[in-house]
Amino acid sequence: MQQFFVLILGCFLLASFVTSHAQTKRFTLLHTNDEHSTLMPIPFVDYSPDEPNPTLGGFARLASKVNEIREQKAAVQEPVLLFSGGDIMGGSPFAWLILNEEAPEINLMHLIGYDLMVVGNHEFDYGPDTFASYLKLAGYPEAHSKMQVISSNIEIPEGHALNAAEIKRTVIYELDNGLRIGVFGLLGKDAVSVAPLAEPITFREQHETAREMVAELRAQGVDVVIAVTHSGVPEDIDLANDVSGIDVIIGGHDHVALETPLLVNNTIIAQSGYYLRNLGKLELEFDTETRSVRLLNEAHGHPYLIPLNSSVPEDAVVAEIVENYTQKLNAFISELTYGRFENIAEHIAFSDESLIHGPAFQETAVGNLATDAMRLVTQQVTGKRVDFAFQGNGVLRADVEPGTMPWSEGAISFLDFATIAGLGTGPDQLPGYPIVSVYLTGEEIHRVLEISALLSQFLGNTYFLQVSGLRFEVEPKRSILFRIPFSGTPIPTFRAVFKAELFKGDGIQNDQGIWETLPKRDQTLYHVVSDYYVASFLPMIGDLLPSLQLILKNEHGEPIAHIDEAIVYRGDYELKVWQTLTEFIADFPKVNGKPTIPGSYKEVGNRIIMKRGIPLLFWPIAGIIGLTALVIYIRRRKKK
Repeated sequence: MQQFFVLILGCFLLASFVTSHAQTKRFTLLHTNDEHSTLMPIPFVDYSPDEPNPTLGGFARLASKVNEIREQKAAVQEPVLLFSGGDIMGGSPFAWLILNEEAPEINLMHLIGYDLMVVGNHEFDYGPDTFASYLKLAGYPEAHSKMQVISSNIEIPEGHALNAAEIKRTVIYELDNGLRIGVFGLLGKDAVSVAPLAEPITFREQHETAREMVAELRAQGVDVVIAVTHSGVPEDIDLANDVSGIDVIIGGHDHVALETPLLVNNTIIAQSGYYLRNLGKLELEFDTETRSVRLLNEAHGHPYLIPLNSSVPEDAVVAEIVENYTQKLNAFISELTYGRFENIAEHIAFSDESLIHGPAFQETAVGNLATDAMRLVTQQVTGKRVDFAFQGNGVLRADVEPGTMPWSEGAISFLDFATIAGLGTGPDQLPGYPIVSVYLTGEEIHRVLEISALLSQFLGNTYFLQVSGLRFEVEPKRSILFRIPFSGTPIPTFRAVFKAELFKGDGIQNDQGIWETLPKRDQTLYHVVSDYYVASFLPMIGDLLPSLQLILKNEHGEPIAHIDEAIVYRGDYELKVWQTLTEFIADFPKVNGKPTIPGSYKEVGNRIIMKRGIPLLFWPIAGIIGLTALVIYIRRRKKK
């Protein structure tokens, strides 16, 4: 009898286990975002394949860690997917190889075994035609069998070359455990706003598109819906709140590393950072009865982000291919610099301290260094004094990080420094935004400063301008009088800048030089340099706000018909921003035989001086109160 009960109990426990096990299905979702052509670990100056070092990232380390996780999960028959949140290109000089008809990023992603990537805004850095050629070179549309390229809200005009790549609206994965995973992808609002070179490609409204995609995927019977977005965490939160039915959002764009995923309206939101510093890992479980997804990382004691540091071994095959691309890049750089720089690992300058390109909405050390380089190198190339230089924060992409290892102490490599301003191209289709040289009046210089304050308030840090040859006092919040209720439309004041001064000295800007007040109504012509990107968008503001109109002029005060006329050339080639930076620091005076960045760049806050004044809205309110008081006083006097 006792054996009978034991048998019954055993059957009951077995049945319970089988039923419980049948109710859940597990899978692991690995993810990266904003890889930005960072094929090698950063800061590159400290990298060694053989010695422990503080660098992070690199495709060879990524490949090794992904393979390790796949093997672990295969042992327990758990499927693994690997997604990218977009911006696979742009920033690092390795992206320049794209203009040499190479596709290093996507070819490495195929080799590592990515399942899917969403289209980011930097995929259009060289224009949609080049992006189309890039995908064709990588084997698309056939290469969708290796890695799906997805964008649900992209709208490509009929006849455009990008149609040939057959970018997907949705993708469904049938996993070995029976799970059906439906995926759609979005390019976010902010990302669209900073992708001017995407035209004529446009993008549909994100939330409306998401609702359609969720409905479409659910109608096809998927178990789990994943949105892969290039939008940024705030927009991902809005999406989760506004659109139901999304189980997981894998994000990108704002370079945020979420140590712990967010849970918003039953939607898991994850993002891994940028430049392959981390591999994101979500261990997920789908409940077949409740139709819900939950995270298992904490229960397993596993982190959501895995640092790709020097403790992660490199995959030998991927490392060899990266080295191949490195040799191609070295040859290209030697050609572009007439042999002055021949190796991305070359130590081109030294510093005893890091220079930072943040925080947002402020003068920065990197901003000061970059704009001085643009002003002074362009002055040397043109033979004409340059009064002012402007550069947007969105174009400055990296810190200056001197080496910390025995083989790199205090050194700055070409690759690390060129990455600061490696974005874009010019009409010549060679790497980097070119320098643009124009003339503006003193009154227009004040307008440029007002535009910087205004745009940074409602379009973000991308449009906040760093300066050289200038110091000024500003209160950015004062640029907006108020926002119209419900629509949120800002009403500008054109009164954010208190005063501005022109640096009359020679060389690097310093407080000890000669300074001259720049009157707000000054009609004197001043020589101004910026880059092609900034110089393209600044005059557009005047079309919307005539009080901020800028007319780009030549040295004779004549309007320039097209911005291409203002590009600076050295010989037959456009002068690029990255060239002014690398040459500027390589030519610094030598200390102990090494070109060394002056310590003055460590001090910031003397060019863009943040002030706090009485809000402009105070004055009309005070006037109304005063007028009301006067009316009440007069009425009382009449009654007496």
